[in-house]
Amino acid sequence: MSAPHAISNRRLALLLGGLAMFGPFSIDTIFPAFPAMGAQLGADKVAMQQTISAYLLNYALMSLVHGPLSDTFGRRRVILGGLFVFLLASVGCALATDMGTLLLFRALQGLSAGVGFIVGRAVIRDARHGDDAQRLMSQVSMIFGIAPAIAPIVGGWILGWSAWPTIFWFLAAFSLLLLIAVAVWLPETHPAEVRLKVSPRHLLRDYVGIVRNRRFLRLALAGSLSFGGLFLYIASAPAFVMDLLHLNEQQFAWLFLPTIGGMVLGAFLSGRAAGRVEGARLVKIGYACMALAMVANVGYNAWAGADIRVPWAVLPMMLAALGVALVFPILTLAILDMYPRQRGAASSLQAFSNLMVNALIAGLLSPLLSHHGLHLALGMAGFVLLGWLMWQWEAHASRRQPVCPREPVALQPTDQL
Repeated sequence: MSAPHAISNRRLALLLGGLAMFGPFSIDTIFPAFPAMGAQLGADKVAMQQTISAYLLNYALMSLVHGPLSDTFGRRRVILGGLFVFLLASVGCALATDMGTLLLFRALQGLSAGVGFIVGRAVIRDARHGDDAQRLMSQVSMIFGIAPAIAPIVGGWILGWSAWPTIFWFLAAFSLLLLIAVAVWLPETHPAEVRLKVSPRHLLRDYVGIVRNRRFLRLALAGSLSFGGLFLYIASAPAFVMDLLHLNEQQFAWLFLPTIGGMVLGAFLSGRAAGRVEGARLVKIGYACMALAMVANVGYNAWAGADIRVPWAVLPMMLAALGVALVFPILTLAILDMYPRQRGAASSLQAFSNLMVNALIAGLLSPLLSHHGLHLALGMAGFVLLGWLMWQWEAHASRRQPVCPREPVALQPTDQL
């Protein structure tokens, strides 16, 4: 097995990006198939929305376990186990003939899908440091950002020439490909001599300690709420694309291609800025982009009313996604650097924060807001505002706290990454 530093940045980025992709892929690829699935399984739109909620809730719960398991047993072994379970769950979804069976295997998908994204972030911080870590995190974010954008497009293409179970067969094949790639190429980045022995009692103690850290909460919520604005549109994609924009199952690209462009450009700029632009300044630029996107989005929807059209209804998503991609790597690395011996646990709790916000959006807010474009725009603006307030709170608190030179110092928002 090669050492962590021996694998090239490009190969590691592609591998970890692929691992981060299969979670969002299993959410978004089925969006175009909602009408066909509902008709065959006898489920209405509200029931079909539960295929997202069941997935996300279990994803969130299991996200608390993936990281600590990797702290105990190693990153590689946990990733391989999660991929194998996801493969079996995808086959189960493809063979489902009723709504209950589909929800059961969707829940099993959720239990396993987070392993690539959560443990993969710990791998990044194990294998790279400083500016190299930011560059790699940005490259992975670039690939990860593509996933929720191209997934519905892929789902629409598959639905154009085959039935909806083929989408789940595609997910099974994708997870099998990743399983083989991890087994062949991914080195173990968390050696046995630095692993932690985690018991339920110790795990609970560690989690309580992390959650009680106000700095962790501010950073985690800043990222979760900021991305929540974009996820509101992702979770509402079937209603937004087909009901509000009056497009068909093969035209989800109108919503998601601008998101791809923004995410890729933002992640590219974040990587280029590593070592040149301070992390705090990059976050300010990211939130400025999101704020401008919110003004344009709310303004257009207020002016157009119920008659929203492409491209104007979707162009603000590109600028918002660019802002999120600039902000998210900075916040994530700041959290991981707070707990160098418990990166898996810290990554798990950050993911749990993201997923609980996303589950709330998918299960509650999306059904309430997706009937009107202005409601969606205002909801997105509200999430961005809350995320920015959390970051402002963190920046203000960091300036006020004195640093004790005898203690290890966690990365502050004003420090250069």
